[in-house]
Amino acid sequence: MTKILKVKNVKDYSSWLGHTDSHLLVSIINYEKVSPVRHTLNDYSVYGIFFHDEAEFDLSYGCGKYDYKKGTVICVAPGQIGGKEDNGEQVMLTGWALLFHPDLLHGTLLEKTIKNYSFFDYRVNEALHMTDEEHDTLVSLMRQIDDELRKRHDELQNVILVNYIELLLNFCQRFYNRQFITRRLENSDILMKFETLLHSYYENGLQFTYGLPTVQYCADKLCMSSNYFGDLIKKTTGCTAGNYIHRYIISLAKNKLSSGLGISQTAYELGFEFPQHLSRMFKNSENITPSEYYKNIRNGKHMQM
Repeated sequence: MTKILKVKNVKDYSSWLGHTDSHLLVSIINYEKVSPVRHTLNDYSVYGIFFHDEAEFDLSYGCGKYDYKKGTVICVAPGQIGGKEDNGEQVMLTGWALLFHPDLLHGTLLEKTIKNYSFFDYRVNEALHMTDEEHDTLVSLMRQIDDELRKRHDELQNVILVNYIELLLNFCQRFYNRQFITRRLENSDILMKFETLLHSYYENGLQFTYGLPTVQYCADKLCMSSNYFGDLIKKTTGCTAGNYIHRYIISLAKNKLSSGLGISQTAYELGFEFPQHLSRMFKNSENITPSEYYKNIRNGKHMQM
């Protein structure tokens, strides 16, 4: 039976490592000070940001595996499972972990905006790979948070901690944006695979079984989380993955309407449940209805005869 540590609060993880927290809702762990440590597979009810400086070992994360090497950041959110099951082995680690309970964010702006940091829902193979400069930036922030936690608690400490956490998350977002840019060649290959996937979806008639292609379907086929896939497409093309799919569908609709196919039949062949759903998407994309487009095409052909 798999042994899983329930991390219901920051103390649960800290206690496993032999670390003593000075705050009920926030924990900063310098792995160098608690090593050697045993592995642990964790079921998180807290947020966590982890990176190790010298470790090289396989971690489980959700349904995937990851070779965790220097300069890599993994972020987890409540409801996720990650780590490596305890096998009795002890490993020497250097690096840092920041864990904070959702209760820390109650009543703050970050409570509402933390969902915008989509990297909390990335798969582990989509982790952030830091440059040396980025690594030093995060270490500096970890040390500042650690220093704040060592101070006597007052009415402003939680506010300061939340501000530090938000700053750290913003840096992570900046580093991810850089990573999307530096991987443009790889991203272009993904875009080509995306196009091919949409083409084969309709070539194989999957729309008659599953309806319109979805972002989740495409992400799964490309072995990505929907969040990472969506962010990658947005950074590469300037539009969302959903809008990219819609544009592809509209281009197919135009081809069918131009060939003389009626609106209802076009909607059916593209996987729409009802013709009005095609009309709505078409109008939002082209500022005219399929009927108007169809009439324009027919009038154009008539004028040329």
